[in-house]
Amino acid sequence: MKSLKIKLLAASAAALLAVNSAFAGAMVAGFNSNSMARNDDDSTGLVSIGFNINFFGTTYNNLYVNNNGNLTFNTPWASWVPFNLYTTGVPIIAPFFSDVDTRATASAVTQYGAGTFAGHNAFGATWNGVGYYSQQSNPLNKFQVLLVDRSDLLDGDFDIYFNYDQILWDHGAATPESALAGFSNGTAEDSYQLAGSGVANAFKDTSLATSLVGHSNVGVNGRYLLLVRNGLVYSNPTLVPDSTSTLGLLSLAFAGLLAFRRRR
Repeated sequence: MKSLKIKLLAASAAALLAVNSAFAGAMVAGFNSNSMARNDDDSTGLVSIGFNINFFGTTYNNLYVNNNGNLTFNTPWASWVPFNLYTTGVPIIAPFFSDVDTRATASAVTQYGAGTFAGHNAFGATWNGVGYYSQQSNPLNKFQVLLVDRSDLLDGDFDIYFNYDQILWDHGAATPESALAGFSNGTAEDSYQLAGSGVANAFKDTSLATSLVGHSNVGVNGRYLLLVRNGLVYSNPTLVPDSTSTLGLLSLAFAGLLAFRRRR
């Protein structure tokens, strides 16, 4: 019986190792030339994106990187409580909006910078092993957001990538609200949240149904692609009209948001 238990434990460990290996690798190197100081709830000043983006009809070329796992355009955002993105009133792109705290020495700091991805200029922010409030560093989360210039299609077009390598915590000690991921232009009609947003433990690696590292809409575990064409955001990359054609532009104008297609 003891021998059987040992074999079962070994098999479980091997399965867990295989799962963890499959989850690794969505994040990409770079996008770390600038670092925020260790902090809780701080933001950068205005940072240049390096190119223009058209986000729901407004052109931006600067943004704020907020320590709590999101990007904003009109103002820095210090909130540590993940609020419903459908009612936020704030233009925001949030790969993992929660109470990030990087003051512990074992935590990485929030980093950001310019680079290239898939042959295009890009801006990214990287949280490569960050802790949570209050000064906790066990466990750590690893996630990233990229804004990729696609002005080769139409001026202002861009891609948004959410990349996840490890999600082991989903809220800080100051609030029970769990993390959110998605985007908003400040209105309910122009907002979207990934499945599992605000649900306790749903984003963690241990959640088979909704873990961020175990799913994708582009076939790479831990990677989610949003296409922004003519100012509209599309969450199904396979159903986006060509924004360079007249017919495509008309389709973009009336299509609205498409639902995520999630894969194991």
